[in-house]
Amino acid sequence: MKTTLPACVKSVAVAVAAVGLLAGCATSGNPKDPIEGFNRAVFAFNEGLDSAIVKPVARGYDAVLPSPVKTGVTNFFSNIEDLFIGVNNLLQGKVPEAFSDLGRVAINSTVGILGLIDFASDAGLEKHDEDFGQTFGRWGVGNGAYVVIPVFGPRTARDTVGLVLDIAVDPVANHNPDRVRDAALVLRLVNDRANLLSADKVVEEAALDKYSYMRDAYLQRRRNLIHDGNPPREIEADAGSSDDRPQMAEAGVVEPRAGLADSAASTPAILAARTQPPETK
Repeated sequence: MKTTLPACVKSVAVAVAAVGLLAGCATSGNPKDPIEGFNRAVFAFNEGLDSAIVKPVARGYDAVLPSPVKTGVTNFFSNIEDLFIGVNNLLQGKVPEAFSDLGRVAINSTVGILGLIDFASDAGLEKHDEDFGQTFGRWGVGNGAYVVIPVFGPRTARDTVGLVLDIAVDPVANHNPDRVRDAALVLRLVNDRANLLSADKVVEEAALDKYSYMRDAYLQRRRNLIHDGNPPREIEADAGSSDDRPQMAEAGVVEPRAGLADSAASTPAILAARTQPPETK
C-alpha cells in the first residue's frame, strides 16, 4: 500500500525553502523573527484550528478516559521516542545518556509491556528530551529565522530541517498499514494536547501578546535544551547570527528562565516538541 509520508516530509522541506525566501525580504526589524507578519498569520490559523477541532477533541478524550489509560498511552509513545532520543544523544557525544535511553527502551518494552508502564524511571533511568534540531544546535548550526509552520507550530529554520529528519525516522509516522499509522498519529496528537490542557489558562493569563509570549518562550526553551539546562551568558545576537552561539561579555545579559515554551500548549502539532517531557508512571 502506498504511503503518504514522503508528501509530508516534502511539505516541511518546502517550508524550509519558504523561510529562506521570506527572510530575504523581511522588514520586521527583529533579527530573531524577521518574517513576523507571515508568522502571525500562520499562528492565527493554527490557533483557529486548535480551538475549532483539536482542543475540543482533547477535552472529550480527557473527560472520557480514566487516568491510568491516558498514562499508558503517554508512556507508550514516550517509549517509542526514547529510541531516537538515544540516537541524538549519541550524535551529540553524550554516550552515558544514550545508553540510558536505550536501556529505558529495553526495560519498558519488555517488563513495561510495550512501554505502557514506565519501570525505567522507577529504576533511576532519567527521561531525556532530544531531537535532530537540538543535535544540529550542539554541532554549532545557527538558529536561522524563527518560523511558524502550519499545523506543526513554531520552529527555527534549523529546527525545521531537524523536523524533516524527525519525521523521516519516526516509527509511528512510518508505520504500515496506513490506517494504523493515521490512527496512531491522531491518538498521539490528541493525547499530547490533552496533557497540555492545564497549561492553557496559565498562558492566557500570562500573555498580553500570546504570539510574542509563545515565540520568546519557544526560543528560550530550545536554547535551554541545547545547553542541557545550563545556557551560557550571551549578548543580543546580530541579525543572521545564532542565539545558540554564546557571546561572552561583561555586558552580557543572563537569559531569563524559560516559561511555557512550546507551541503545543496552543497549537496542534503532531510532532511538535512538548512543553516538558511527559510525566510517566
